[in-house]
Amino acid sequence: MFEGQCWWITGASSGIGASLARALAARGASLVLSGRNVAALEEVAKSCRDALVLPFEATDFDRIPDIVDRAWKWKGRVDALVNNAGISQRSLALETRFPVYRKMIEVDLLAPIALTQALLPRMVEAGGGRIVAISSVAGIVGAPLRSAYSAAKHGLIGYHDSVRAENEHLGIQVHVVAPGPIRTDVSKNALTADGSRRGVSDSTIDNGMPPEDAAKAILAAIEAGRRELVLATGPELEAAALRRRDPEALFDRMSARVREGYAAKMAADTGKR
Repeated sequence: MFEGQCWWITGASSGIGASLARALAARGASLVLSGRNVAALEEVAKSCRDALVLPFEATDFDRIPDIVDRAWKWKGRVDALVNNAGISQRSLALETRFPVYRKMIEVDLLAPIALTQALLPRMVEAGGGRIVAISSVAGIVGAPLRSAYSAAKHGLIGYHDSVRAENEHLGIQVHVVAPGPIRTDVSKNALTADGSRRGVSDSTIDNGMPPEDAAKAILAAIEAGRRELVLATGPELEAAALRRRDPEALFDRMSARVREGYAAKMAADTGKR
């Protein structure tokens, strides 16, 4: 179903975005690759059969109409948009400065909304299209140390669910993907309380699903017509299911996890004295 189609992927320079680009190229799709790292985008393009490198800053909202025009004119259409670009966060809400929230909402929520809003009318006029939103399990579950990230990713799901409901009868298919830990640099690139880059990964991410496997699972879900895919295993998958089945139990579990972590930290700090 991907042969001969034109797919536009944001955040295509690494991780899930790059793996999706390569997987789609192997299935005969043409790729528009967007992000900020031009060298990395060009490297991904080398492994794709037919690709246009179209770098732009996701929050440069004034440029979005021109960027959409360039992407559309390349093949005379865009069959699918993957809203994948984003950043994460690792900090307590109590300590996080407001500019971190503003940046997170702009990058992870307003940027994909702006791009979709500019592209959607063209898709509808052309008779249909596909939009894929890469959210997160943190967009279903309010995760500790991710208050800004969870806020943005919850919003991303809500927006795309609404777009689906309003436009499905017009030929617009919307798929929301909520990954758990994927083996990428998401934790290294996460923002801390003061907005600086965290710079280190963690064992959960390092032991997560390879992005190549994630890409295969996403494309399989799209082929099957699934509107939502929780791409997780173990505790993350259980938490997402519990949020809908028994939210009170999930809230207790999350609060207990933070209390246990705080107690362990206090014990460790005391032992250092």
